[in-house]
Amino acid sequence: MGVSKVLTGNYAVANAVKLAKVQVVAAYPITPQTTIVEKIAQFVENGELNAKYIRVESEHSAMAACIGASATGARAFTATSSHGLMYMSEVVWWAGLGKFPMVMAVVTRALAPPWSIWSEHNDVLAHRDCGWIIFFAEDNQEVLDLTIQSFRISEDEKVLQPVMVTLDAFILSHTATPVSIPNQSDVDGYLPPPGSRRLPFILDPANPLTHGNLAYPRNFMEFRYEIERSMGNARRIIVEAGREYGKITGRYYDSLIEPYRCSDADAVLICMGSSAGDAKDAVDILRDEGYNIGAVKLRTIRPFPYEELRDICRNKRIIGVVDRDYSFGFGGIMHGEIKSALSDLHIPVQGFIAGLGGRDIRVEDFIQMGRKLYHIIESGVGEFPPIWINLRREVFR
Repeated sequence: MGVSKVLTGNYAVANAVKLAKVQVVAAYPITPQTTIVEKIAQFVENGELNAKYIRVESEHSAMAACIGASATGARAFTATSSHGLMYMSEVVWWAGLGKFPMVMAVVTRALAPPWSIWSEHNDVLAHRDCGWIIFFAEDNQEVLDLTIQSFRISEDEKVLQPVMVTLDAFILSHTATPVSIPNQSDVDGYLPPPGSRRLPFILDPANPLTHGNLAYPRNFMEFRYEIERSMGNARRIIVEAGREYGKITGRYYDSLIEPYRCSDADAVLICMGSSAGDAKDAVDILRDEGYNIGAVKLRTIRPFPYEELRDICRNKRIIGVVDRDYSFGFGGIMHGEIKSALSDLHIPVQGFIAGLGGRDIRVEDFIQMGRKLYHIIESGVGEFPPIWINLRREVFR
């Protein structure tokens, strides 16, 4: 079943890339992602990973290099964060809408101004519409596991879409925890051989062709529909890949969400990323206090777990959604998406804003949210505007 090592989240990504035998790595540093590509460079230098390591001059070029590698059939990887992802954004869309299989680790970090190197989810969520499958990891074990699975999902001939694996800055990226690393032989059996996948086309100088050229209105919508079909297929492939991964590791990922004590709950708190463990601890405490509450972790936000959430939330009295992001003039991004998905169930969906710029989301904060949900039930109000948790109001003049 492999070995256990104490790894940061960034080193968990790097080890997964090595196990996946990635063929092309495009590297450009940005805090707090840098140690991912530094560790991979070490693996390449000492012969543990046989890959082309491209030291590009920008994040934009990093994604362009991965697109080029993927277009020739190579297994490609890069990593970035925050402003790096924004600078890369143009070609992130080209990768997604061009259906180029690859994997990218994104260490979530707030966007400036003011400058911050700490976690927030707006950088990733700003790219939720660009054709990428997007995973959120709870802990370093999940970081490694999801990165390995992502290569299988991305390269499946029914999918052929790029995948982002996101991990929260410093909370995961620089915090070291025990991580179980599967055997190389098991991963070799789990993933197709690098470069073996079937693509609709391969760029080859001997047989030149163009890709992504001008499409007239009579054909354009069909290109978009093809990506939606791939996303629909991805729902099934993600579950299948998670189950198969469980057979070699004992860790099964057989749903787009992870419910916790939800079957008999009146209220449910929904969150994603590193705060999910604290949400579960808070649920246990609230249960002891007599609050009949559960929690749901979103493992993917693209494809969106529409049916899974509806099945869990049906017949609940209230839903709370915790966003580590904000859409100004609107509210929490995931709150809006989840409220839309549940609209015909006529359940109040309360938004909470927490953890912006890396502020801790503590167990006590989730307890406060859970109690607030029951206060809303008892008040009969339905729901309030987004509630900002631990907002220091004395900073306002």
